Amino acid sequence: MSLEPYLRQRLAERRILLMTHLIVGYPSLDANWRMLEIMDEVGVDVVELQMAFSEPMADGPTFVRANQAALAAGLSRDDYFDFLGRATSSFPFPHLMMGYYNTVFRMGHEFFCSRLAEAGGQGYIIPDLPWEEYGDLYPLSEAAGLEPILLMTPTSTAERLAALGQRARGMVYTVARRGVTGPATELEQETFDFVGRCRSATDLPLALGFGLRRGDDLRRLRGVVDVGIVGSALLERWEEAGEAGYRDLVADLGAARL
Repeated sequence: MSLEPYLRQRLAERRILLMTHLIVGYPSLDANWRMLEIMDEVGVDVVELQMAFSEPMADGPTFVRANQAALAAGLSRDDYFDFLGRATSSFPFPHLMMGYYNTVFRMGHEFFCSRLAEAGGQGYIIPDLPWEEYGDLYPLSEAAGLEPILLMTPTSTAERLAALGQRARGMVYTVARRGVTGPATELEQETFDFVGRCRSATDLPLALGFGLRRGDDLRRLRGVVDVGIVGSALLERWEEAGEAGYRDLVADLGAARL
């Protein structure tokens, strides 16, 4: 099932969905696997697997450090796709690749799409690639059955949001605030107004990320967006409180969907 109908089916049972994130290779592949097992226990709706990159420009300090550590440990492109393939074979939720365009460019568009599809990926998020510069990546993705997840940001004009809405597939990633991932986002009227502008530009499910940290954030977003995205808070919880603390946070987030 492609991403949009899958999300709509899940939304028939939940007031909001949960998309989680991990960086493959940090703190280790074994730890990543336990994270996925915990996500599966809770029934997470979508998972974003980040491919480590040396200059992750959209990421805050926690993720920058994690990217660097994964690369320093020797994680390779093949390691990433092997892990992704094992994950998609073992867990029922859709898996999205998240990464940066330099990595895709060096692989080549055709190879990237082929390798991601073979590993069972549903699509990808490349935050530093404007849709105007996709070139043949867009039709190659469509041919491979992959969905490019486009980003709408608070600085986008109405015209740009409309253009993004026409090109988007699967869902739209709405960025809750200016800046990078990590710091908590205050969910205020400005955020809700921005989401309303995005709603006017597309009928696709809207996912909101950047700074969501707890179940109460998802509760506040019920009826506002379709998917809440949590990443940095999960990694920080693993580092601070280990597996047990991580499970508690995933359970809190999962319970907020109902």
